[in-house]
Amino acid sequence: MSSLVRPRDNRWIAGVCSGLARRFGMSPNVMRLIFVLSCLLPGPQFVAYIVLWVLMPDESRAPRYN
Repeated sequence: MSSLVRPRDNRWIAGVCSGLARRFGMSPNVMRLIFVLSCLLPGPQFVAYIVLWVLMPDESRAPRYN
């Protein structure tokens, strides 16, 4: 399992869904579909996305641990 970072490749907006998909071993498109479907339900999905955008480090700036 990889660390939770926003990758530089396969981004659409900020890379949050792509980073979450990589972390949990899923396809980025499946994670995006889950996010879009979750927006049909009441709740703070957009706020959570923005918070993750701010908190998840960019892959180029994240420290690498070997």
